Amino acid sequence: LVLAHQTLDTVVSLRERLANDAEYARAGAAILGAPLSDPAFVRVESSLLRAFESMPTIEPFSTAGTTTPRICELRTYESHSNRAAVNKLKMFNAGEIPIFRRAGLTPIFFGETLIGTRMPSLTYMLGFTDMAARDRAWSAFSKDPEWKALSSDPQYRDNVSAISDIILQPTAYSQI
Repeated sequence: LVLAHQTLDTVVSLRERLANDAEYARAGAAILGAPLSDPAFVRVESSLLRAFESMPTIEPFSTAGTTTPRICELRTYESHSNRAAVNKLKMFNAGEIPIFRRAGLTPIFFGETLIGTRMPSLTYMLGFTDMAARDRAWSAFSKDPEWKALSSDPQYRDNVSAISDIILQPTAYSQI
């Protein structure tokens, strides 16, 4: 679940606002009222991300909200220090996102982790029609001359210590 907030106050007040929302209570009754013997989920893990300067808003994939099949790739880059994390963020803002777009890596969001697990880190999501499109785009990205120049720049070396990569299949009603 990805929720965009304009202010920190809307993050803090979310649970109370949902508790007072009759439409939310009606639509979510099965999940909200799930018994202990058959819970809707075991636990929820949340992170607070701040959008990158170079991509300040969520950009839903072109087929979001339709029954057209698609996949999303959720990637998290962990850094070994705050300095390295800030430097990786600088690298994205210095031109990495336009290279993504040119290569066919369609951004949905980019955010640096302010609160969450495995910090310091940043997380981003990309959208694709299928795995073959994903593979073609990553191949094009790795061969891009601007990417090669940016990634070989000594100032951007050793910024990422671990990468997690999850492929997701959105539901038809997903807004992203």
